Amino acid sequence: MERQVPGNYVRFPRVEVDCPGARIAEGFAQIVPALRSAAGTGKTVVSVECYPGVDQQELWEGLAALNPVLVIHSDDLAFAPEKMDAVLEQDLLPQDPVFGIMTVRRLKDFFYEEKIAQARRRIAQVTDGLVLVYGVGATLVHPGDVQVVADLTRWEIQLRYRRGLNNWRTAHTNLPKLQKYKRGFFAEWRWADREKDHLLQTMDFYLDMTTEGSPAMVDGAAYREALRQAAHRPFRMVPYFDPGVWGGHWMKDHFQLPENGSNYAWSFDGVPEENSLLLDFGGHLIQTPALNLVLQQPRALLGDRVHARFGKEFPIRFDMLDTIGGQNLSLQVHPLTEYIQQTFNMRYTQDESYYILDAQEGSSVWLGVREGVDPAEMEADLRRAQAGEAPFPAEKYINHIPVKKHDHVLIPAGTTHCSGAGTMVLEISATPYIFTFKLWDWGRLDLDGKPRPIHIDHGMANIQWDRDTAWVYKNLVGQTRVLHQDENYLAERTGLHEREFIDTIRLTTTTAAPVQRDGSVHMLNLVDGACARFVSTTGAFAPFTLHYAETCIVPEAAGDYRIESPDGSEIKVILACVRG
Repeated sequence: MERQVPGNYVRFPRVEVDCPGARIAEGFAQIVPALRSAAGTGKTVVSVECYPGVDQQELWEGLAALNPVLVIHSDDLAFAPEKMDAVLEQDLLPQDPVFGIMTVRRLKDFFYEEKIAQARRRIAQVTDGLVLVYGVGATLVHPGDVQVVADLTRWEIQLRYRRGLNNWRTAHTNLPKLQKYKRGFFAEWRWADREKDHLLQTMDFYLDMTTEGSPAMVDGAAYREALRQAAHRPFRMVPYFDPGVWGGHWMKDHFQLPENGSNYAWSFDGVPEENSLLLDFGGHLIQTPALNLVLQQPRALLGDRVHARFGKEFPIRFDMLDTIGGQNLSLQVHPLTEYIQQTFNMRYTQDESYYILDAQEGSSVWLGVREGVDPAEMEADLRRAQAGEAPFPAEKYINHIPVKKHDHVLIPAGTTHCSGAGTMVLEISATPYIFTFKLWDWGRLDLDGKPRPIHIDHGMANIQWDRDTAWVYKNLVGQTRVLHQDENYLAERTGLHEREFIDTIRLTTTTAAPVQRDGSVHMLNLVDGACARFVSTTGAFAPFTLHYAETCIVPEAAGDYRIESPDGSEIKVILACVRG
């Protein structure tokens, strides 16, 4: 059962694991004996593969107590930082501060074959004792008689970038956080995930290095069993929250977030590539990237139909945009499918929608161009605004549409848009969220006192000028349609547009509403009511509780279920799935 209090947003949800045989070690004082025991006697190679961002100094200081007879740091066998930067330069589009090309390279491409061969010869010369190979690419040197994957969450990597961590093997130190993130997103995380994908299947131990000073380790079999269990029942990921220049105070007020001297603009509560899972082995916690679940259990999680289309990628994203007490988001547009494929080597684009979770009086969205807009004139005004010559007259070119709570506004790629001030948005979209082309940022500076990057060239190549006022009202606003209505529940299709692969259904009930699976993973958010209960119709999983504004995932392998109101009050749940 979930250890949750109805009506309270849970900031650190746990995935409880039924695995009594799990071997957990917390802190290096326990980790070292566990590894030494696994190594046994005689010659043994312990290989610790590190995800880029793992604190390898902390790791080495902790593992030195193994008293290895030979230590090989695999990072030393990789390209020198200057050569690494030169190899990556073309893919990373050095003149662009935000975007790059999704790499097709593999981790092994950055290592000297002769240096690896030399390291293997040194290992072969050892006749007795423990050999330690650690670092990024450790298993390229030796798979390990004892194989360990040292990992950490994507959000923690970003926080470390902000605290001064540099990218792996770079001569470019002290870069702005956006450029560090760019290299991680387009390069490092891609090849590291490809390597981790197969290592999760073979590793003897998983080492959680997310929390500095508090490492925790679990045996590989128990870790894989935990992911298997998660892929067969509803679960929540650990959300995170971040300030932004346009942010508001709704989330701070509703989620009891810590005071940060600023606002909270974003909440990421439904992004497996970014969020983490807290695996609870009888009170012992292992934090792990939720992406590992996608890599290990793609068919159970996504369903065969979705897996066939997207592979080991989770295609749906939920996040929140808080402008209540804040400002307009940047005016922006997302790339068309062919543009994102040809320019950035990304297979699909960011179609999205704004579900209005809450709204102040007079809240609005900006959506599509107005009737009769001259593209050349709008571009000229955007460029004058970018040069600081005059503010961009958004109301002259962009439809300004009032919205209220529970409206759902559809935003297929190529549509100019942004949320207005005074609006709490649940953003439902396809996953490649980094590809946002900002057109105008209302003349303001970011929290660091610098202008945010503007992408007029990219934007102008993607704006669909026929999406004018009439088209927007016909296709993107007020598209809710009743699918079923009786005395027990109401089911409404609230979107998305025919160009988008995500379907969204809103279920309203005071008793119980059955849910149709249609062969797809489901992502859900309780948009009204204190709490909802998810009940398997076959007993496949224990009842699961979702609180107001929380997001959860119901894997396809969890089977059929219904959503209940525990106390008979009205609840509303928004559900997203991949259209069949």
